[in-house]
Amino acid sequence: MLDKRLIVVTGKGGVGKSTVAAALGMVAARRGKRTIVCEVAQQERMSRFFDRQGVGYHETEIAPNLFAFSIDPQRALEEYLLQQIKVKPVYDLKFKNRVFTYFAAATPGLRELVTIGKVWELAQLDRKVKRGAKYDVVIVDAPATGQGIGILKTPKTFDDIARVSPIKRQAETIYRFVTDPKLTSVCAVAWPEEMLVNETLDLQRNLKRVLGLKLDQVFMNGIYPDLFDDREANLLREMLERDGDANGTDPIRRGALKAAASEHRRATSHREQLTRLEEGLRKDVVELPFVFRPQLDMGAVELLADQMEGQL
Repeated sequence: MLDKRLIVVTGKGGVGKSTVAAALGMVAARRGKRTIVCEVAQQERMSRFFDRQGVGYHETEIAPNLFAFSIDPQRALEEYLLQQIKVKPVYDLKFKNRVFTYFAAATPGLRELVTIGKVWELAQLDRKVKRGAKYDVVIVDAPATGQGIGILKTPKTFDDIARVSPIKRQAETIYRFVTDPKLTSVCAVAWPEEMLVNETLDLQRNLKRVLGLKLDQVFMNGIYPDLFDDREANLLREMLERDGDANGTDPIRRGALKAAASEHRRATSHREQLTRLEEGLRKDVVELPFVFRPQLDMGAVELLADQMEGQL
């Protein structure tokens, strides 16, 4: 997967998609690949993970061999149009006015098109941006599941409705790139809950139906550790039952037993959902642990990257 030019990471909101994208970027960088993690809609999560100022619309190194970039659709549109016009005074005259601003805002899908267009540009070995650095792999922290497919489909939509024009040709080129399994990989981040597993299985079906692609990799994030085997779990339940019948039970002891039993039930449920996901996908899933920290930071990203290393 890390030999592809573009890796798109998607999944339901709240499952740790951005953290997984950052960890995946770190794994690629550790393997000697010049890597850039690209965020859409100016999210700026990477800068917080790596304790940096907001990177903005700049290709900023956040760790050795690892860069971050936050796409501002307006800046991406201006950059594209300036590449077409080539003469800045003419560009300013034509496009830096209120009428064009209203037109651009009212054009359905234009923000998505210039966003995926910028992602495509970052992934090119012969980049359109002057003095643009070359990257071995571009990792996209894509929008949530449905929007993630939508943004990849946007070039096809413009290609279908546009007449012969530079935008139509560009849309065709981008669409061929993002749907070429030799160049592009789509990954999903799941969470060990029934509804979220169902959404990941739906994503695989919709990705195949809409774009003709498959999920190259799925990450099951937030898995609780197996701290107790079945024998120990039965012993915990027996101790809780005995304590419930006894007078003067130590509340701290009983609280600890309840917490341990609850932990075991949750870990067991997580394993069941992991098995269901692997059976539904018919492939192995990369397992990532729940990170017990008040805030996800560089240390958390490194921990997840360590867990990924042996599974990718």
